[in-house]
Amino acid sequence: MATDTPPVESAITGNVLFYSQPEPLNQQLHGKLGVKRMDGPFGFARTGHAVPLTVGEFQVAALTGPIIFVGDEKTPLAVMGLNAGENMFVTPGGLFEAGVYIPAYIRRYPFVFANDEASGQMILCIDRAAEFIVEGGDMGFFDAKGELTEYTKNCIEFCNNYEAERQRTMSFVQLLRALDLFELKTASFTPTNPDGSAGEPQKIAEYFGVSEEKLNALKPEQLAELRDNGALQQIYAHLTSLAGWDRMVALAMFHASRQPQAANA
Repeated sequence: MATDTPPVESAITGNVLFYSQPEPLNQQLHGKLGVKRMDGPFGFARTGHAVPLTVGEFQVAALTGPIIFVGDEKTPLAVMGLNAGENMFVTPGGLFEAGVYIPAYIRRYPFVFANDEASGQMILCIDRAAEFIVEGGDMGFFDAKGELTEYTKNCIEFCNNYEAERQRTMSFVQLLRALDLFELKTASFTPTNPDGSAGEPQKIAEYFGVSEEKLNALKPEQLAELRDNGALQQIYAHLTSLAGWDRMVALAMFHASRQPQAANA
């Protein structure tokens, strides 16, 4: 499983996970466009095996799968597949399996904020390549007067809230780094040989996580601070989520068993 850090939203380019053709939302260019309703709108997330997560989502996301930290920035990700480019929770019809938590990063699509380096401001963009953005969609971006519709305003509010949570997540990660709580971890599983014996352990992923040893070694006042600011609760959610590697392996094996067998040569 690849655990490279997804690019952070910065310049307006197509290098942000899921966004292949981001464009600043503009009445002249997008005045007649909107979003059409689809029975399966999450087909774009089928390639997201590891999706950015905000700290406020840790507790509910932990019920779905592992929460890991990757890269120099220790970006938190929700693991949704063991193979690069394969989200095991998205059905062929573009829906998420029942009971699976859908990260806010996915739910805000096709909108995204990007830094306009020239002006030093955040501007709202849409992914023009999104399959559900069409001319005359069910939910238009602008009304007949060229004003933002209620739908677009609600999406902007969601993106603003997401950005605030992203900033809070960065502060959370900085706190963990300041306390030197991170350690390199490895997820692996041991397959069973045809004769029932244990096979050679296989590495699934390498990532950063909170060290329980380092956490337990903190001073009482440091633990009290983590408890009082809510960080301790999120740390335990992360640690609990790591038990989900076994579930991911089981799901991967189940999905593999359902694949059509290659015809014998």
